[in-house]
Amino acid sequence: MKKIAVVAHDSKKQVLLNWIEEHFDALKNHTFIATGTTGTLIKERFADIEIEIKLSGPLGGDQQIGSLIATGEIDMLIFFTDPMTAMPHDVDVKALTRLAVVYNVPTASNRATADYLVTSPHFNDDYQQQDNDYSDYLARFEEDKNL
Repeated sequence: MKKIAVVAHDSKKQVLLNWIEEHFDALKNHTFIATGTTGTLIKERFADIEIEIKLSGPLGGDQQIGSLIATGEIDMLIFFTDPMTAMPHDVDVKALTRLAVVYNVPTASNRATADYLVTSPHFNDDYQQQDNDYSDYLARFEEDKNL
C-alpha cells in the first residue's frame, strides 16, 4: 500500500476529483494525505478512501506534506497546479516540489503525468526509490561549518 500525497490548486480541484474517480479501482486500497480543502473534498466524494487531512496549503499544509516527504513517509506526490494563477504561498509550493525532487518521490503536476504514475507496473509493487547521493554536498557543508 502506498502513501499518496494529493494537493490541488483551487481551479484544479475538480480535475483531481475526476482523476481519482477515473482511477478509483487502482487508488482505493492506498492511503492518502492531503491539504485542507482538497482533502475535505476527497473525503466527501469518496467515503471509501482512507485520507489524512493536513492544514490548508497557505496555512502550512504544503509544508506539513513536505516534512512527511523528508522523513520518508510519502511514496508519491500528486499536485495538480494552476500555472496561470499567482499563489500567495508560492514559496511553500516551490519548497514542497523541491523536497519531492531531493527525496526522489514520483511527482505528477498534471493529469497526464498522474495517469502515467498510476498505470505504471511499479504502482502496486514494492518499488524502492533510489536515494539521491548528497554525500559530496554534506561533506562540503561540514567543511564550511568547521572553518
